[in-house]
Amino acid sequence: MSHEKVFNGTVVLENEVLENGYIGVTDGKITEISSEKLTGEKEIDLNGKVIFPGAIDVHVHSFSNPEEGFETTSKLSARGGVTTFLDMPYDLPNPINNTEILKEKIKDLEKNSYVDIGLWGTISKRNGTEKIQDLVDDGVMSFKLSTFETDEYRFPRIPNDEIIKAMKVLADTGILVAFHSEDDEIVKGLSKQFEEENKTHNLAHAETRPPYTETSAVLMLMEFAKWTGAKLHIVHVSHPRTLELIKLFKEMGTDVSAETCYTYLLLDEDDLDKQGPPAKMNPPLRAKEDVAKMWEHLKAGDIDLISSDHIVWDIKDKEKGYENIFKSPSGLPGVEIIVRVMYDAMINRHSMSYNAFAKLMSTNAAERFSIKGKGKIEQGYDADFTVIDPNEEWEFQQENFETNIDLLPFKGRKFKGNIVASIIRGETVFDGKELQVEPGYGKFIEGSEIK
Repeated sequence: MSHEKVFNGTVVLENEVLENGYIGVTDGKITEISSEKLTGEKEIDLNGKVIFPGAIDVHVHSFSNPEEGFETTSKLSARGGVTTFLDMPYDLPNPINNTEILKEKIKDLEKNSYVDIGLWGTISKRNGTEKIQDLVDDGVMSFKLSTFETDEYRFPRIPNDEIIKAMKVLADTGILVAFHSEDDEIVKGLSKQFEEENKTHNLAHAETRPPYTETSAVLMLMEFAKWTGAKLHIVHVSHPRTLELIKLFKEMGTDVSAETCYTYLLLDEDDLDKQGPPAKMNPPLRAKEDVAKMWEHLKAGDIDLISSDHIVWDIKDKEKGYENIFKSPSGLPGVEIIVRVMYDAMINRHSMSYNAFAKLMSTNAAERFSIKGKGKIEQGYDADFTVIDPNEEWEFQQENFETNIDLLPFKGRKFKGNIVASIIRGETVFDGKELQVEPGYGKFIEGSEIK
């Protein structure tokens, strides 16, 4: 059997690794996998490189800063080995809470993206549940709501009665509902108190968002999910206590999953204390001993997937936090760096397996979000691959990234393992140096088609 293309290298399958494996690809799909040599019209030799299923980042904000957008974000995604991402709904100026705005966003995606993208939807503060079914019908993959309010219109805190209504509706659709989980009243009250007392030092950000602001919100949401039958997903889990509670509810039969971000595994509150704005995010970074426990939970299988929570703010806005940490917007970039830094952390520093890396960076996301044909190197699946050179050593310097690294708290750190190719539907989108396709190559992944 001959194929259009054959890729050869160390191939990471779901439960095994082919040290010298071959992947046959035709029409963008995987047609054969073998440890024996395959023939193709074009043969791509990746000997010595590791071929993972294309990484999937379920937590990306392309439009919270309107100066960014799909072309810029998807370029960073391709350069970072992320072949598919799900874009969050909290766009500026208008969140994705009705079909008119959704349809415009899809047009933008299909014109400008380098990678494949699915879209999150959300609801307005009151009576938003009326729009849920229409958004589902038009292709939204999942819904994101919040118990904490950043902006009354764009990023509102959804009242509890509306959360219950939304969960009931979404339980009937089978679509996932995810939450930013922090207690609004506690955070706002502590923040007001600290500012009045002129406590605006870097660690004040963490001190006004203690772990119980997260755990209490997650407990409430899991109890709501138990009674409504909703498929619940908790984004950016920052503390091991939250994971303990999620594990308990899973054991009791609640359909809940846990996502953490690369930041909560690689950084701690000492980084916030020393660096300030580049290390400011919501929820905040936690104590060093809590990060160690997060790794224990990761290895035990209590974390379902890892995301970036990518957002790019104007450097001038972030710098406002150097005098008063509350003045800096929260969040940092990640889609260009998450795969390579997590590879080094998981494989080199924590001796985890290639299979575990693939599950946490791709397979589990595809399964939890029902992303058909992605997340595995398997016959019939899209030929999406993230290719890593396990031996390439690099330093976190601006020359290695298009992302402005002044927005990141990793300067000067050294890593091993780098992206040498991002392949989407059989096409090399990024060759380790430059993008090889035009904007618009990326496709919209329609959620309603995969339920």
